[in-house]
Amino acid sequence: MVKPTKYVKAYKKWHKLKSQIENESKEKFFHDREVWWCSIGVNIGFEEDGKNTRFERPVLVFRKFNKGMFWGIPLTSKTKKGRFYFSFKFKNRNSTVILSQLRVLSSKRLIRRMGKIGLKSFRNIEKHIIGLINETDLLRGPQVPLKGNL
Repeated sequence: MVKPTKYVKAYKKWHKLKSQIENESKEKFFHDREVWWCSIGVNIGFEEDGKNTRFERPVLVFRKFNKGMFWGIPLTSKTKKGRFYFSFKFKNRNSTVILSQLRVLSSKRLIRRMGKIGLKSFRNIEKHIIGLINETDLLRGPQVPLKGNL
């Protein structure tokens, strides 16, 4: 039995928009370190959702694989602490990348470019991602530190 929730997600609206996005043919030119508004959609569970009519949120282009695909990391304007977050200044405002939400995205989802983050901040984000990967034991999964050892 499904538990009723207070918040009903707009899956039907997202699926309609997703079909439109898939059929758009305009090529986007993008690069590593850029921040774009991106239609990331309505997602499940604790996955980060987009907002507004295009289900969008700022996303950092972490690695461009080709003209149609990249690793993206969603941003939030809320300052968050912990090893799954990295805060930095972007356009004189506090921004935080949600490292645990790194995922492959299609460039078709990109809406408009917001700018490019500084190289120092980008290198720090890279180090945090590598740190998360290195703390994972391939046989046992992620090694979560005890509370207080963050």
